[in-house]
Amino acid sequence: MSPITSSGSASGFEPAKARPRAIAVLVVSDVRLYCEGLAQSLSGRGCVQVIASADNADAALERMRAGGVDVAVLDMAMPDALSLVRRAVREAPAVRVVAYALIEVAANVLACAEAGVDGYVPSHGSLADLVSAVECVADGGTVCSSCMAAPLFRQLGRRPLAAAQLPLALTARERDIAELLDGGLSNKAIAARLGIELATVKQHVHNILDKLGVSGRAEAVAQLRRHAPRTLAARSTPEESPRV
Repeated sequence: MSPITSSGSASGFEPAKARPRAIAVLVVSDVRLYCEGLAQSLSGRGCVQVIASADNADAALERMRAGGVDVAVLDMAMPDALSLVRRAVREAPAVRVVAYALIEVAANVLACAEAGVDGYVPSHGSLADLVSAVECVADGGTVCSSCMAAPLFRQLGRRPLAAAQLPLALTARERDIAELLDGGLSNKAIAARLGIELATVKQHVHNILDKLGVSGRAEAVAQLRRHAPRTLAARSTPEESPRV
């Protein structure tokens, strides 16, 4: 694997540092023989020290919540792997997650990133790749194969704009309509989708254009796409006028 690794420095890379202690690793796989074999192979490699293994999601989460785990190495062949990552992010946020045995296609890598994975090693990766990934994420970095970078950016660019990414100046209804504008829907189609009058849609579109300081729908969509992501809390911004 030819990884792109980033440790958060200005240049994206930092020189190796002397570690005050080994990296405490939890190995998670529902195939017990695989789990135990990987734990034995990893422990003592580089700065890695495997302190525990788990063969199911509940056991893994219990061990993460107990503390002392720096990095969880997760077998992506587990049927509930992504669900486990999401739960780990909520319940044990200090633990970094490396996915291994990942089938390396853009959709899988994107799903891992959205769930909260910090780095991954594809199914064709080596033990040395896995050790490097563990060390990188333990330092606060991320790991992504260089061959996946371009497809990921293209896929992200094609995704419809989420409501949480829209300007906070827009009301909740205007954000609903802006999402549909971004999806290419006509005013008539938006009215049918939302169950409101066509004249109401036109008024909301006019308000959106006015707030964004643009004169047309295409300009509005282009400007909306330039806005930085916002939190989902923005969705609950109070209306400036009663919702129709």
